[in-house]
Amino acid sequence: MYQHILFDLDGTLTDPYIGITNSIIYSLKKLNIEAPDNEALIPFIGPPLHESYETFYQLSGDNNVEAIKLYREYFSDKGMFENEVYPSIPLLLQALKSMDRKLYVATSKPTHFAVPILEHFNLAHYFESITGSELDGTRTNKAEVIQHVIDTHGLDRDDCIMIGDRKHDIIGGQKNNIDTIGVLYGYGDADEIKQAQPTYTIATVDYLLDAITNDTQ
Repeated sequence: MYQHILFDLDGTLTDPYIGITNSIIYSLKKLNIEAPDNEALIPFIGPPLHESYETFYQLSGDNNVEAIKLYREYFSDKGMFENEVYPSIPLLLQALKSMDRKLYVATSKPTHFAVPILEHFNLAHYFESITGSELDGTRTNKAEVIQHVIDTHGLDRDDCIMIGDRKHDIIGGQKNNIDTIGVLYGYGDADEIKQAQPTYTIATVDYLLDAITNDTQ
């Protein structure tokens, strides 16, 4: 039974669709790049921003830095709160805490944004720590974020599990030799999660508790 539960943020605890995609649209328009509709920008949700801007818009170097700066202009003002908590997440967190589990957030989103988002939705108090990337672009790799949580708290890897909706979450957990749960209600499709080969694959929040408490074995 897992004692230390690491959660991704975007697509796992909250649905950031509107805020993230609106922030990208804002940045592209400011750069005089034709912006698609919100739905076309869903692949931006989850991976580090610099990777997505380079992958989808071939923005590198100073252009990449400027795109992220513009993204954050909108996100810090409006985008971070154009967001909603997935149904049943508060009940899940409360249930885990009542079972004396220790909860942590491990996200590629900068800690600078992750903390106020979770505070806004009254979720921050459930977590021992909220760990993300740095605003200077360091610690954006999910494996590095997870390792930081494990090292900071001196966690036993055998007692840890990482939960997330994208392959980055699963791969990051695997690189740290901890079990993983791939959730299908977020932004990674079933093929992406299957190829990443998590320890468990869960369709809805309602089934997470059984997997975390190892009742599925």
